[in-house]
Order: sequence, then C-alpha cells, then structure tokens
Amino acid sequence: MAGTGPEPVPVVRAVDFGTARLLPDIDRARAWLLTVDEAPQSYVDLDDPAHLEFEYVRRIAYAVQAGFAEGEPLDAVHLGGGAMTLARWLPLERPGSRQHVVEADRGLAALVAEVLPLSDPSVTVDVADARAWLAQAGTASADLVVADVFGGSRVPAALTSVEFVRDALRVLRPGGVYLANVADAAPFAFLRSQLATVRAALADVGADGGASDSAGGGASGGDLCLLAEPGVLRGRRFGNAVLVASRRPLPVEALSRLCAADAFPARVVHGAALARLTGGAHPVDDASATASPRPPEGAFTVG
Repeated sequence: MAGTGPEPVPVVRAVDFGTARLLPDIDRARAWLLTVDEAPQSYVDLDDPAHLEFEYVRRIAYAVQAGFAEGEPLDAVHLGGGAMTLARWLPLERPGSRQHVVEADRGLAALVAEVLPLSDPSVTVDVADARAWLAQAGTASADLVVADVFGGSRVPAALTSVEFVRDALRVLRPGGVYLANVADAAPFAFLRSQLATVRAALADVGADGGASDSAGGGASGGDLCLLAEPGVLRGRRFGNAVLVASRRPLPVEALSRLCAADAFPARVVHGAALARLTGGAHPVDDASATASPRPPEGAFTVG
C-alpha cells in the first residue's frame, strides 16, 4: 500500500483502457500522480487531500466555493473518477456531503482502491459508463455534477452532445451547478461547439419547465461561463478550460476573484465576451458529436 515504506516506488498496471502508472512525488511524502497511457489524469496527496496540484482542478474547486454557501454540504456526482482528487477534497471543504464517483475503467478503479484507498462511507464508487449511469440517475437528485471524463487525453464523443448535457442538467436541482473539463487550442472549434452545446441544453431545460433565471447575463434557460488560463484563451497553447453552468445566475464576481488570486491566474469569460468567443458555433447532438481534439506532441493537458 502507498506510503507504508520509506521510499514509494511507481506502480504500473494494465487497466481496461490502457496502461496506468502511479508515480510518487519526490517532494511530497505520500503524493501520487496518476497517468493513463502517459496522459496525466489525477494528482492526490494522501496526507493533504486539500492540496490540489492541477490548475484546472483548483478552478473547479473555486466554482464550488463560489457557487454555494460556505460549508453547505452537497450531493455531488463525479463523472470520471481517476484517483478521486475532488471526492477527497469535498468532505474537507463541506463536511456532510454525499458523493457518487462514476468510473468506467474497472481495472483503474481497482488500482486506485488498492494503492490510494478512500475510506469514506459518504463516497460511493460506481464502475459504470458515465452516460448510462446518468440516464438512470434520479431527476433533481444532485447539487453538483462534474464531468471530467477523458479517454486518454480526449473527451469521448458521447459526453460532448446536447443530449448528454441535458441529462446532466436534469439530474441537478434548480440551484445546482454543472462543471465540465474540456481541452482545446485556437481556433477553438471544439471549445466553441461545447459552449453552444451547453447553452442549448440550458435553454432546453428552461423550456421543459425547469427552474430558470436569465439574470446576470445568462440566456433564457440559465447562466454559463468559462474558466481558462489567459495563454490558452490567447491561442498560445493547447490547454484545459472549465465550463460552469447553472439554471440560476452564476457568482461571476466572486469566481473571478478566486481565479485571479491563484498562483496561475485564470480568466472568467462571461456574458458578451463569452458570446463573442462562441461566435456562430452550433450545438452538437449524438449524431454529430466527436471526441475532443488530440493534444499536440508534448502538450501537458490533464483530464
């Protein structure tokens, strides 16, 4: 088990969807980097689960901190488990939270349970396809849905469509927040299509009778913003972006302050600026959806 010996050694194992590696961090005694087919997936510090190494994970955490009352326990769904970084962090931030972690790779889930065990009865790990699990989840059963599913370094096509996002929004309570980690580079064809897709799903939820409030710059079904590092937004490199959506107005000012104060500041794109970024992009449905673009050789993108 990780951390029981003086010098942790890497763990390499074939899992369902590739080769997983757990690599110890020489600077932190019981911290581990998880990769699958050499694509970084998760970073976990067993001694300090509040330490969020990856920048995009911190941005997701900021969206949770800004989006809900301080200390409020949440019912959370994590689509994509990896090493369960956020599932370890949330109980520290919000004691009493209940969580479902959905991981499609049975071998990976077993590896994480063995080497990086999470013994928290409030966390349920379901080995299942994210789309299939979501379809059977109860309506208005969660406060938070985080979509962070990567097949290697790409978001699978099945998790990029209006039908998928609409189902995720169905599972959310009216005040809930949907978060998605995506990756792209200029000219942002995939990112723009995802913004259009989430916007369309929000409008559909509103039209279907879900609670909606267009105040704060949101469209008639809810509100949407994007969190990303300025260098990515300026087209200088391939990188991660976090989409934040809700049927209620988003706390953009509070979120902007948190993202700006990070060691690697991010911008919050919202309102007219988000509309300009989206441009004339069209939503994608199940018939037209494609996986996110493959990162260039040497690009460090995490999922």
